[in-house]
Amino acid sequence: MITILIIDDHPLVTDGIKTMLQHEAHLQVCKTARTGREALVFLEQQPVDVILLDISLPDIDGLALCQQIRLTNKTSRIIGVTSANDAGIITQLLHRGGNGYLLKNMEREELIHAINRVLDGHVYLSKEANEKVLQQYRSLDSALHQMPVLTRREKEILVLLSDGMTGPQIAEKLFLSTYTIETHRKNLLQKFSVNNTALLLKAARDYRILN
Repeated sequence: MITILIIDDHPLVTDGIKTMLQHEAHLQVCKTARTGREALVFLEQQPVDVILLDISLPDIDGLALCQQIRLTNKTSRIIGVTSANDAGIITQLLHRGGNGYLLKNMEREELIHAINRVLDGHVYLSKEANEKVLQQYRSLDSALHQMPVLTRREKEILVLLSDGMTGPQIAEKLFLSTYTIETHRKNLLQKFSVNNTALLLKAARDYRILN
């Protein structure tokens, strides 16, 4: 028998999930908790196989609760169940020990499939959630491909510019001519498609080349 804990402060949601699972002989909802604290107290006394976790709870952030549960419970499978289809929340949940992500408009078949998948050791994301994560990945991949490619010397000069050093000061520090430093600076402006040093440094920080 697979035991299930539902953590959600909306009775309509918990009742709906229980109804979805009531005819599944191998699945048993052994507890519903309306708060994170109530869930933690229960888990101290009785571990479960699957936890269906609402991300938005009245007393504790669902992501923080996921992490807290995972610290003391390595075996339970945690599936986030929420109405928020947000790539940041999805990746944070997985990062904090979650095993799956479902939206509250899920069908009964998807819920059962998700439970079975995480029990088999897989990560399950709803179709909509999976698309959100893919969109985030594509955006990041696109940004990385657009990032200017810098030489070692250009990176060195960029860091010194961010430290507030002038061209002549950089030239003296690196034992180069001011003409060479100015040539590197102009190349950097061109690579970042900007026309002054202030915008150059801002662009480099946006790309996280500079801290």
